[in-house]
Amino acid sequence: MLVPPLHRTLAADGPGPPSGPTVGQIAAVRSDLGRSAITVHSPARTPTTTAQTQHTLEPSLLSPSPSPLLLSLLLSLSIRSEICVCGARPSSPSSGGDPAGEEGGERGRGEGGSGEEQEAGRGGRGSGGGMVEAGGHGHTQTWTTRRGSNPRLEPDPVIDIPATPPGEARGNGAASKSGAASFLSLFCPTPAAAASFSPTVTTALIIASWYFSNIGVLLLNKYLLSIYGYRYPIFLTMLHMVSCSLYSLAAVHWLGLVPLQHISSRRQLLKIAALSAIFCFSVVCGNTSLRYIPVSFNQAVGATTPFFTAIFAFLLTCRREHPLVYLALLPVVLGIVVASNSEPLFHLFGFLVCVGSTAGRALKSVVQGILLTSEAERLNSMNLLMYMAPIAAAILLPVSLYVEGNVGAATVEKARTDPNMVLLLLGNATVAYLVNLTNFLVTKHTSALTLQVLGNAKAAVAAVVSVLIFRNPVTVMGIAGFAVTIMGVVLYSEAKKRAKS
Repeated sequence: MLVPPLHRTLAADGPGPPSGPTVGQIAAVRSDLGRSAITVHSPARTPTTTAQTQHTLEPSLLSPSPSPLLLSLLLSLSIRSEICVCGARPSSPSSGGDPAGEEGGERGRGEGGSGEEQEAGRGGRGSGGGMVEAGGHGHTQTWTTRRGSNPRLEPDPVIDIPATPPGEARGNGAASKSGAASFLSLFCPTPAAAASFSPTVTTALIIASWYFSNIGVLLLNKYLLSIYGYRYPIFLTMLHMVSCSLYSLAAVHWLGLVPLQHISSRRQLLKIAALSAIFCFSVVCGNTSLRYIPVSFNQAVGATTPFFTAIFAFLLTCRREHPLVYLALLPVVLGIVVASNSEPLFHLFGFLVCVGSTAGRALKSVVQGILLTSEAERLNSMNLLMYMAPIAAAILLPVSLYVEGNVGAATVEKARTDPNMVLLLLGNATVAYLVNLTNFLVTKHTSALTLQVLGNAKAAVAAVVSVLIFRNPVTVMGIAGFAVTIMGVVLYSEAKKRAKS
C-alpha cells in the first residue's frame, strides 16, 4: 500500500513534541538527494498474516548516495512508526514482499517447522535486525539495525501451548479407578472417595449396608449353628472377635478411617477389659440362642433392650426416667409375652440365653457410659472395638476349649470333608465386623436416634426375611405380639425424647 509523502506522514502523527527530524532537516535532505526510491518492508504484527506495508518516498527526492543524515532520518522514522523492517531480497513496490518467506520464518522460529520452512524463514528474516533497502538506478544498499537496541522492534515471542487432549483421553485414566473408589467410599469414607458421591446417596448406601450386614450375620449364624451343623457358638464368636481385631487395626492404622486414640492409663485398660467381658457374654448368648429358637423370635426378644436399659440405669446410676418413659415400656413387655406364648418353636433354654444376650447389650451400654465418662478416657466406637476385640478373643479361646472340647481339630476335620466351610467361616467373620463398622458409619452420617429407629425396623425386616428363607412356622398371635413390642419401643423412644426436651 502506498502512503502519502513524508511531510504528510509526519504531520499526521498527532500532537506532542516531535521526536524525529525537523522540517528544516527534511528540506535539507530534499535538496541534497536526487531521484531515488526507498522501500521499507514491514511484516504483519501477527504470525497468521503476511501482509506488508510499503512506505515510498517520492523518487525525485533521493540521490543514489545517501548521506549520514539520511540514515539518521530513516532510523528515526522506523522507530517513530514502530515498524520492524526486514528483507533479504529486493522487491518492487507493487509486489508487497515474499509471503512464503514471512510464513516460513514464523514457522521456523516459533513452531519448529520443517527444513524448507526454516530455510525460508532464514531467507525472509535475514540477520534478524531491522533492515532497510535503498534502491535506485539498478543498485541496492542495505543497512541493518542491532538486535535488541530497541525492545519495541523485536518480534513478539511465540508461546507454544500444547493442545488440550480430548475428553476421551482425559477420562480413560480416571475411569478405571472410579469403580474401586466408589466401593471403597462405602466402607472407608475418606475425603477423596466421599467427594464422588452426594451426601444423600452416601447415606442411603451406608444404611443399606447396615441392613445387609445386620441381617446377613443373623442368617449366617443361624445357618451355621442350626442347619449346617457347626455346633460351636463360643468358638464362632471367638472367630468374630479375631476378625474384628484385624479389620479394626487395618481401618484405624492403615486406612485412617478415624484418628488413632491411645490408652492413657492402666485404669482405662481395666475398664476396657470389663467391657470386653460383658461384650463376650452378650454375643455368645445371642449366637447360642440361634441354635434353639428361630431368628424371628430371637429378634422379638432382642427388641426388649430398652426395658433392660432402663432397669440397669436405675440400679447402677440411680437415674430416674419420666413416668411416661416407664409407661411406654409396658407394651414392650406385653408384646414379648404374647409372642412367646404363641411361638410354635419355643425353646426354654434358647429363650433364656436370648434374654441374657439382650440384658448383656443393655448392661454394656450403661457400663460404658459410667466407665468412659472423662474426655481423656472416652473413645470412639472404632477405637473401642479395636481394643475390646483382642481382649474378648483372649477371653473366649480358653472358654471355648473348656466348654466345647477340641473344637480346633473338629473344625479342621469338617473343613477337609467340606471345603466350603472355610468360606462360610471367613464370610461370617467378615460380615460380623461389617456390623460394627456400619453401626459407626450410620451414627456418623446421621445420628444415634436414627440408628435406634433403624434398629427397630431391622428387627421386623430380619424376622420377615428369616421366615421367607428358613420357612419356620409363625402364628397370627406371634406376629401381633411382635408388632406390639415394636410399637412399644417406638413409644419409648418418643417419650424419652420429649422427657429430655
